[in-house]
Amino acid sequence: MTIDFTRPDRLPKVRGDNGADAAELPRQRRGITPQMHGRYPDYDCLANAEHWDQLTRKLVVDRVERVPELRFFSNVEAATLSAFCDVALAQDAEPRVPVLAFVDQKLFAGRLDGYQYADMPDDRDTWRHVARGLDQTARASGAPSYADAARTLQASIVDDFAEGSLDGAAWSELDLKHAWSVVMRSVLAAFYSHPWAWNEIGFGGPAYPRGYARLGIGLSETWEGHEAVATDPASDPETHGPG
Repeated sequence: MTIDFTRPDRLPKVRGDNGADAAELPRQRRGITPQMHGRYPDYDCLANAEHWDQLTRKLVVDRVERVPELRFFSNVEAATLSAFCDVALAQDAEPRVPVLAFVDQKLFAGRLDGYQYADMPDDRDTWRHVARGLDQTARASGAPSYADAARTLQASIVDDFAEGSLDGAAWSELDLKHAWSVVMRSVLAAFYSHPWAWNEIGFGGPAYPRGYARLGIGLSETWEGHEAVATDPASDPETHGPG
């Protein structure tokens, strides 16, 4: 069934099931997005690279062309945590943003956030605890490891992690709500600093030295992405949901 992405019933909480699948969005025709679907099928933020200063351009392009090697996590931890990142971000098919590679780079270099919860260990230790906890929980349900578990089990474990309802040896050493916050902070930062994610959300990318102009509410720069589905729900709340 074709999903009308202009309607509120595309959302899981309104529709009563899993909602509209990303594969039902337009196929990406220009540039790359995770899984090659998105609301901006003809947009590629890297087409603007010539307008960025040299240092910015190298930094952004390297995120695509020079994915860092894994040096912090072991092979076992990397397999588990890569699967976790894919499930948490609903990256179900290639191309995927290599989120864990950037998390690994940050932890290996010790570039932490400069703060941590008083009841939590160092963020690097938190990530290792989470890797062990995911595997322990998966094995308790009969899977060899989290990475080798069925996708439905992986998703269920992630749901329980987010709700703070897991238990077991590794989890007992953590405040689960805080652990979820620690790992997802890094996961989301890595994902949304990647050009493929910018294509997915229509973000124009760095604005230096060209800059953005304040054009007005609802107006955008000419180089920003244009949605294939551009209906504003607030303009017709009876059809498209509450304003």
